[in-house]
Amino acid sequence: MTAGMHLYSSKNGLYVLQAMSRHFALILIDCPTLSQTDSKTLYHVQFAQVRDCWCVAFGNSFNDEERCVLAGYDNGDVKMFDLRMNKLRWEANVRNGVCGVQFDRQDINMNKFVVTCLESQFHVYDARTYHPQEGFASLSETTAKGASLWKPVHLPQNREVFMITAGDGSAHLYKYKYPEQRKVKDGNGKAKGVIGSVELLAEQSLSSQPVTSFDWSGDKEGLFCCGALDQTVRVGIATKLSSL
Repeated sequence: MTAGMHLYSSKNGLYVLQAMSRHFALILIDCPTLSQTDSKTLYHVQFAQVRDCWCVAFGNSFNDEERCVLAGYDNGDVKMFDLRMNKLRWEANVRNGVCGVQFDRQDINMNKFVVTCLESQFHVYDARTYHPQEGFASLSETTAKGASLWKPVHLPQNREVFMITAGDGSAHLYKYKYPEQRKVKDGNGKAKGVIGSVELLAEQSLSSQPVTSFDWSGDKEGLFCCGALDQTVRVGIATKLSSL
């Protein structure tokens, strides 16, 4: 059973299809052209204990070779796969089903990413510095309303601003603030990341049902559209974002 698909196109014309499923948790397909049907499977991950893969996201695509994929699972696992090296690069467990993952930008050296979960929790990871024992530095936050958080979406014009949509139909606008220094040395002289903080800028009820999809306009800053389980598509705008 395929739970969802994402299509990613890079600057050099490579199309890659991500498929999330229960029995074959993560499938990546190289599509040389959209009209070609004989595509090649690049990555096919299957676990001994079957877990539901609920969400996926591309990132770290700063040249024609580098590609990473984040995958979130029903048991709270978050896994990062390196497509160039064809291996699992990092993993963690956030103790709640993972509903959404996203890098702040797809086409840069990975900077940070957001993970949203059941029970109103979300996590922000600084992906610039990896520590061999502690992994990526991170923070955890809980929204006040207590609903599951479906999807994080970063603003195209400002990667520090992101919207999180929730199961109660609300949307929450946050801004990430960097620390004074992003990495320090541990007792053994190894670099480890330092996480910043998040600020809630605004929140608004958009629907009486879960908001399951959301997208920003790449042309007009703050303009967005979203879809909810009340079978309604809404178009709105968040103002004064250029002053943040």
